[in-house]
Amino acid sequence: MKNLRFLKKISCGLSRIDGEDARFMPKICPIIVISLWCAAFCPRPAAALGFSAPKPKFNYTDASGKKHSADVVDKYYPKKIVQPLAKLDTQVDPKLRRAASIAEERAHAHSLSKCWHFVKEALVAAGVVKSRPQTTLAKQAGQELVKNYGFKKLPVSNPYEAPVGSVLVYDAKRAAGHVEIRTENGFVSDFRSKTPSRRPLIGVFAKT
Repeated sequence: MKNLRFLKKISCGLSRIDGEDARFMPKICPIIVISLWCAAFCPRPAAALGFSAPKPKFNYTDASGKKHSADVVDKYYPKKIVQPLAKLDTQVDPKLRRAASIAEERAHAHSLSKCWHFVKEALVAAGVVKSRPQTTLAKQAGQELVKNYGFKKLPVSNPYEAPVGSVLVYDAKRAAGHVEIRTENGFVSDFRSKTPSRRPLIGVFAKT
């Protein structure tokens, strides 16, 4: 009602114009009236009115029949690594933590394809093993460490749950595999990484 009264007042005001200006009224008047009508009655975006549209939800039912919902992500966000810090296991030989520190000091920013070589050197330098392991393939590391150096395979299947200093061995069908040491902030071999290898994990090994 207020908008209609406003338009009537504008129309009355325009009708009072006389003289030479009256010649322009047939052209100007419709344009002004239409513009005012659009401003008064056309719908405005929700954001302009101070309201935010509800976020779309994705509804699903899990295996137990329970219903859940989650926000639909319609924008790309850079991957942010959010993982727990490695735990310190007091039952693990402290020399392994020293080996992790040595490996970090000697590691490079990128892989040199010499992971097992660098891990061997760190284990020897820290006094974890008295002699240098002889196997050439990284995926053979776990078997040799258990057989010849007193290591044990830990009941751990998640690399992030491996204690600091433990040795993680990964498989590969047609390649040498990979081996790395768990550090407080990530993983290290011949290079440093915040995330573990994507290869299949053979096992997590440590001395107690």
